[in-house]
Amino acid sequence: MHMVIYTLVEASTRDDALATGKTVFDRLVGAAPHAGAVFDYYVTFDEDGTSVAGSARWGDLPVAAPVDSNDGEELLERGWEATKEEFERNLERVKEAIGELSDKEIMRDGDLARHAFHQVGAYDGPTIFLYTEHASGIRHREQLDRILEESEDLWIVPADVHF
Repeated sequence: MHMVIYTLVEASTRDDALATGKTVFDRLVGAAPHAGAVFDYYVTFDEDGTSVAGSARWGDLPVAAPVDSNDGEELLERGWEATKEEFERNLERVKEAIGELSDKEIMRDGDLARHAFHQVGAYDGPTIFLYTEHASGIRHREQLDRILEESEDLWIVPADVHF
């Protein structure tokens, strides 16, 4: 499956932001040394050579944008809303499982309950849409707000990833 993820990076230019973003995405697909693969591959929105990913799948998105620009604010909102919605969806599954299933049924993985438990606790992967420049998933609003407050030249870089 494909999804769009975003990384927040400090940079002075769009090219620097894209280069740093690609380093983050390399780590998330296991292309960097000592990095475990979370996704299969990625395509950034400066790449034109594919007919199944990136702009071909999602339309034209900025290659990179300052977070305080209109494009940057829109990308940030999309990433945060997707993270929040996925968390809430999985949390609802967890709550239902706890209310409806016995411990044995949960242990046996009734109704994919254990998968939902795992997803609620995930630090990266298909339930996380925003990442730091260190390839760490941004999991809660306070963490995102802290990054936004502490950074001076913050850019957001999107990528289409497959998992």
